[in-house]
Amino acid sequence: MRGAGVYLNRYWQLYAMLLLPIAYFLVFKYGPMYGVTIAFKDFNLFQGINKSPWIGFDTFRQIFKMDAFYVALRNTFMLNILDLIFSFPAPILLALMLNELSAVWFKKLSQTILYLPHFISWVIIGGIVYQAFSTNSGVVNHLLGNIGIGPIPFLSDKYYWLITYLGTGIWQSAGWGTIIYLAALTAINKELYEAADVDGAGRFAKIWNITLPGIRSTIIVLLILKLGEMVQIGFDRPFVIGNVTVAEFSQVLSTFVYKMGMQTGEYSVATAVGFFQAVVGLVFILTSNYISKKTTDEGIL
Repeated sequence: MRGAGVYLNRYWQLYAMLLLPIAYFLVFKYGPMYGVTIAFKDFNLFQGINKSPWIGFDTFRQIFKMDAFYVALRNTFMLNILDLIFSFPAPILLALMLNELSAVWFKKLSQTILYLPHFISWVIIGGIVYQAFSTNSGVVNHLLGNIGIGPIPFLSDKYYWLITYLGTGIWQSAGWGTIIYLAALTAINKELYEAADVDGAGRFAKIWNITLPGIRSTIIVLLILKLGEMVQIGFDRPFVIGNVTVAEFSQVLSTFVYKMGMQTGEYSVATAVGFFQAVVGLVFILTSNYISKKTTDEGIL
């Protein structure tokens, strides 16, 4: 303890800097966890959390009898699985292509252009999407009409909307994810590439045998985290891009929670769904980490 006191006295400035982030997590992350008890109560806004009566798992039984819940759950899994298939490899491919560029100035310019969409609000992106892909007045359909192709219902047909949803997500997130893989690529020993050149290995052979194995641990960690979010989905993207005509695909758990909590006042139901997402997400991330540990001996825990 004495040694700890000396260390604390010597570096007290660093510990003082930690107070603000610790306070942030205590107030905004751990404090609200008390509100999870709403899921087990017949919550009344005027009675408050403490005075609302306990009802056990009745709210969960109510949820599992709702058809709308299963539609939202199905869509959440569907959109996340499709994102995993199409969006997850996108930053890896971009990082590999940028890593092969020899012109440093072009490489930096490309990186800047690619990750800029990450900083654009989904509200603004939604406006861009509607201006570009609207059936009657969208720029894309206007150009297609000029070359004799009829208007395509990008936002009103559920299958075309699905393609638009996935494409927009890749455009918005791929550039930012590329930064992580480019950082991992810098840790690869350059002597491996030199040895491969001596052995006469081509560019694709070096990518397959040196580059990809060099970032395998990064890919596995991000894949585990992505699998842990299979039942979680951001609210902004499906809410802003979605509409009534494609609700069969765009209604997900996050919008379901918003509808139940903010529009109908079913706070217990909304909290229970959120708690369900957290528990299932924890199971997914622990399971994927366990499988990764057993198969590749790498994981996050």
